[in-house]
Amino acid sequence: MNGKVLVLNQNYEPLTICNVRRAVILIYLGKAEAIYCIAEKKVSTISRTFEYPSIVRLVFFVKVPFKKIILSRKNILRRDGHRCQYCGTTSSLTVDHVMPKSRGGEDSWENLTTACIKCNNKKGNRTPEEAKMNLVNIPKRPSHIAFIKNFAGRIDDEWKPYLYM
Repeated sequence: MNGKVLVLNQNYEPLTICNVRRAVILIYLGKAEAIYCIAEKKVSTISRTFEYPSIVRLVFFVKVPFKKIILSRKNILRRDGHRCQYCGTTSSLTVDHVMPKSRGGEDSWENLTTACIKCNNKKGNRTPEEAKMNLVNIPKRPSHIAFIKNFAGRIDDEWKPYLYM
């Protein structure tokens, strides 16, 4: 019961991802309803059998405070798809300051990007323009929904409409 389940708010807004066990408990307690289940699979308890949920919707609206995604190396790599934003490679990755720290660059979503060691060394203490290097994607703060997409890994086709894909 370690499969991933997309949890939607009452208004169908994506909230989070939980495991199947948690989703079945929410359904059993009447706090959620199954929106989509995997037909070939079942989850059995002592007294009841449930369809294997893939998407559940909460019965009551949950007011969620603004979800601030923590700025960390792991989350920057996740945002950038574990790819160098200069050459596209996936090996020997580091975090690079677009505007070098020594020149006033700060630690922010908009100034940090993923770079391989080779590109990071080539860029050095310069901006990408000065080093004549182009960024594949301009770094920006990820939205909560984008973060769920990246966190989920492989996304079921049934989830895509709810994740605006």
